[in-house]
Amino acid sequence: MKIALLDSGIGLLPAAAAVRRLRPDADLVLTCDPEGMPWGLRTHEDLTGRALACAEAAAVRQPDALIVGCNTASVHALPALRARLEPQIPVIGTVPAIKPAAAGGGPVAIWATPATTGSPYQRGLIGEFAAGVDVTEVPCPGLADAVEHADEAAIDRAIAAAAALTPKNVRAVVLGCTHYELVAERIRAAVQQPGEAPLVLHGSAGAVAAQALRRIHLEPAPEAPASGSLTVLLTGREGDLPAAALAYAEGRQLRVASAAH
Repeated sequence: MKIALLDSGIGLLPAAAAVRRLRPDADLVLTCDPEGMPWGLRTHEDLTGRALACAEAAAVRQPDALIVGCNTASVHALPALRARLEPQIPVIGTVPAIKPAAAGGGPVAIWATPATTGSPYQRGLIGEFAAGVDVTEVPCPGLADAVEHADEAAIDRAIAAAAALTPKNVRAVVLGCTHYELVAERIRAAVQQPGEAPLVLHGSAGAVAAQALRRIHLEPAPEAPASGSLTVLLTGREGDLPAAALAYAEGRQLRVASAAH
């Protein structure tokens, strides 16, 4: 089987790695837009157009499903992507893991981009899934961009700034941008309080990967032969994983697994 993943940049790596863990035999098509990033600064119409172009480049490779591995693209472009590709290619969006985080009872912090923090979209999810739970929305200016470029110093600064805005009594942190999952342990180290119960981080990659398999009626097979290929599309043209992707375990694992075949 073949699964495509879409994002403006390397925020799709956590979901791609999750698919690879569940199905080592899956062929992966990563379609991103280095010429147009960041998408978060674009208008709804422009972002949707660029996402559609990336999706259509992947659709030529005839994937069985497309994962939108980006919160921002899911908010703005998911209806258009589904209208263009379904039912031939199921499209799976990414939603911040507010529901499972709130199930623990809180307090919960939601780390997200400044554009998402306080947005009607995020407030709607809080109202639907976290009513009655103590939730703090934490803007993380610059963090996604720092992760995208593997800028270590900028990552440290952005995490420290967000940690300073995070209440010390939080039990869980929702990683409301897929890029943040690439630095999850650094976020944990910055927020975890000495002597307190282990902080729970809630990302979306595992759930999105599992949902993609369900949509195409496949069971997880983590023991399957590691035979899946990797195709990378950069603004529609086939290329290599961006150098910054190799700064993260998820990117290195994808490259190593694919190079073996």
